[in-house]
Amino acid sequence: MQQLIILFAMGLFSFSSTSNVKAQGIEKKSIHAFTVKDIDGEDFKFSDLKGKKVMIVNTASKCGFTRQYKDLQKLYSEYKDKNFVIIGFPANNFLGQEPGSDEDIAQFCERKYGVEFPMMSKISVKGKNQHPIYEFLTKSELNGIMDTKVSWNFQKYLIDENGFIVMSVAPKTKPYDEKIVNWINN
Repeated sequence: MQQLIILFAMGLFSFSSTSNVKAQGIEKKSIHAFTVKDIDGEDFKFSDLKGKKVMIVNTASKCGFTRQYKDLQKLYSEYKDKNFVIIGFPANNFLGQEPGSDEDIAQFCERKYGVEFPMMSKISVKGKNQHPIYEFLTKSELNGIMDTKVSWNFQKYLIDENGFIVMSVAPKTKPYDEKIVNWINN
C-alpha cells in the first residue's frame, strides 16, 4: 500500500474518470473508446457496455470450433441479465473458414444456432489489415495489460466492467469452462 501511495504522489500512476489508465505517463484506452460496425452496418459503441463484463470472440462458420456458437448462445442467454454480453467478430483469417458476406453470416448464425448476442461486421483479427479493436486486444502498448496473438477462430477475450482486458482464453476452451463461468459470477 505504501508503494501505491508513493506512486500516486510521484504522479506515475493515476486513474482517470474516463476509464482510461495513466501508467508511467502513458494513457491506455479502455475498450469503451471504440465504435465498430455491427453485422447490419450500424454503429456499435462499446461505451454503451460500461458496467458490463464482455466476452469478445472471433468467429467462423466453417471451423471445427463453429459448434461453440451453441454454447456461446446458451451462456449469453443465461447471463445477459447479469451485466454480461458476448460480442462476435466474424473473421476469415484462418484457412478461409469465414468466406461469407455479413448477410450470409447473419443468416447462418440465426438459422443454425439461434444467435442473439451482438454480431459485428466481418473484420481481420490479425496481419497487416488487423482491425483497430484487435490491435487494442493484442498489444500491451494499447491495452496496458498484455500482448497476445489470435491463434485461431473462437479465441475469447474477457473484458471487465471498466473496459479493461482480464484474460485471453484459447480457442479450444469451451464457453462454459469453469474459469469463464467463475469470472462472470465474480
